[in-house]
Amino acid sequence: MVWGAWLLAAGPLGAGRAWAQASPAAAGGTVALVPPAASVPLAGPFTLAFRLRGAALASHSDFPDMEGFRKATIVNTTTTRLLPGGQRSTELTVAQRYFPYTEGDYAVPAFVLTVNGQVLRSPAGRVHVGGAAQAPDASAAGPGTAPPDVASGSLDQLLGKPKPAYFYEPPDAGALALEADHDRVFVGQGVRVNLYFYLRPADQAVLNFYDFNNQLTELLRRLRQPTTWEVPAADPSVLPDTVRAATGEVRLRFRLATHTYYPLTQAALQFPALQLTLTKFKLLKKPQPGDTERLAMYKTYTAPALRVAVRPLPPPGAAVVGEYALQEGVSGTRFRTGEAFTYTFGVEGRGNASALVLPAPRPHAGLKVYGPDIREEQLPDGRFRKSFRYRLVVQRPGTLAFDSLVRLPFFDPVAARYDTLRPELRVVVSGAEKAVAAASPADDPFYGPALARADTQLQPLNMYHQVGRYATLLVALLLGVAAVGWWRAR
Repeated sequence: MVWGAWLLAAGPLGAGRAWAQASPAAAGGTVALVPPAASVPLAGPFTLAFRLRGAALASHSDFPDMEGFRKATIVNTTTTRLLPGGQRSTELTVAQRYFPYTEGDYAVPAFVLTVNGQVLRSPAGRVHVGGAAQAPDASAAGPGTAPPDVASGSLDQLLGKPKPAYFYEPPDAGALALEADHDRVFVGQGVRVNLYFYLRPADQAVLNFYDFNNQLTELLRRLRQPTTWEVPAADPSVLPDTVRAATGEVRLRFRLATHTYYPLTQAALQFPALQLTLTKFKLLKKPQPGDTERLAMYKTYTAPALRVAVRPLPPPGAAVVGEYALQEGVSGTRFRTGEAFTYTFGVEGRGNASALVLPAPRPHAGLKVYGPDIREEQLPDGRFRKSFRYRLVVQRPGTLAFDSLVRLPFFDPVAARYDTLRPELRVVVSGAEKAVAAASPADDPFYGPALARADTQLQPLNMYHQVGRYATLLVALLLGVAAVGWWRAR
């Protein structure tokens, strides 16, 4: 049995006064895990334990449940040692005992213990449970052994050891499901895929998540699709929501993962079957009053494979895909030539917001367009709003229709047709026509005086090469002086 290193991840210990002295123990004392046995007899207990020195035990978390073992009592053992100078060292060992039900090899799960605020981490391992030790031969007994007419044995051999037959597995409605909001999508259309775990409210008494972080990492890896643009949702809530099954029964639904996939090719999305292992507890068939003993086991739930078909876009085929609506606006109510104002082209709906880009504004005589400034926000219902803000300066009076500047063609996957977002706003610009003044360096408060002081003599193009050559010669001269000084110092 290979256990690896027993790790201690605790807070910083109290700082010592000097490195030559031993560091005083922290307020929670010094605590370490005790390496467990590699094998135990069928009648003997298997123990997980920790040792505490230098402080009293204030608190500790529960030891884990183990499949194939009955979790028994906790045994506390205090050992006092007499040190030189009349001092005493006290050590407390806290051991959780487990009694095996049958022979075989069993997995010991990785677990975390918190003792006096310090965190102890143990890796996973295995333990072998063998048969009961053979009783010694009475004829070969030496001095000090029990007489042959005296019976000896363990209490389990006399009274019978607990058996798994004393427990039963209660039924549960746990189910792992992989659900998509569409079974067929177009190229570029988003499909939202959720990984859920369902159970009844009463199942929480017998089910518990096991090694969830590591299992979730593997599940997310298997959910990846190489031919899609993948957008993960926010971290799922640790609290479940309540839903009703088709039969009307109330279920709790845990959302384990949510991703939105935008296909980039016509290849279908293939999600493999996924598995999640939970800890389930068997209950006593005939419990006594106050008896809460349970038998831990592992149960694996499987979500069937899922396939989402992808359809190509109809001709011409190159367009933004989504369900979009236009929200436009303009700053001000009166517009004059030569004065700047802003126009906002806002897109709201469902689709791949990252792929939504407006075409460049069309050229317009007597109009200067700057921008756009782009802003994006997520709405509570899962949609998004993306705005493109342009700054405009008109030099000619008249009516300005914004649909002559910018439009957004797109493909609507719900209606299965192409459409275009066309602005409907128009503004009337008044005032005299103004020509755009050409920039003059002489009118600039900085560049004008700087240009007047500039040297008009032309410089050779290889001037910087000459500077590099001079620098190289200087470095070589310094190295020669250093070499002469070193030779004289010898």
